Amino acid sequence: MATNPTLLCIHRDPARLRMLQENGYELLTAATGHDGLRLFRSRPVDGIVLEYNLGLLDGAVIASEIKQVRPTIPIVMVAEHAELPDGALQAVDVLVSTSDPPHFLWAAVHFMLNVKPAQAFDPLASALVTRKNAPFSPKEWQGIRNGTVQF
Repeated sequence: MATNPTLLCIHRDPARLRMLQENGYELLTAATGHDGLRLFRSRPVDGIVLEYNLGLLDGAVIASEIKQVRPTIPIVMVAEHAELPDGALQAVDVLVSTSDPPHFLWAAVHFMLNVKPAQAFDPLASALVTRKNAPFSPKEWQGIRNGTVQF
């Protein structure tokens, strides 16, 4: 029997992550970077959802620490792009804006855990994505945009 993927969510407001749980993900939550790193070291997880603004340890530092231990673990950061300093996304796989609707986060997590591992994805060549090799069809992208996506 397959188990649901487990996400470590390091976020000050775990209630904002409810859609992930409603769509079958098991969530381990931590409100601080220190607690999140402690959970990461003690429990197996399939992916990370990480808020950038966490106080003493920002999300970029936490993502870097996690990638040093498990370089292939997918990390989705939640932040406003305008507030990020240079290099903040270096250890992050996907950025979701805090102003995006909750289903954008769900779509990003789904993509990272289900689509990207199956592809030989080169981030430097991401601009070369065509309709033929895009991760989602135009219909799926429309569903992501309007919140009705079903995988």
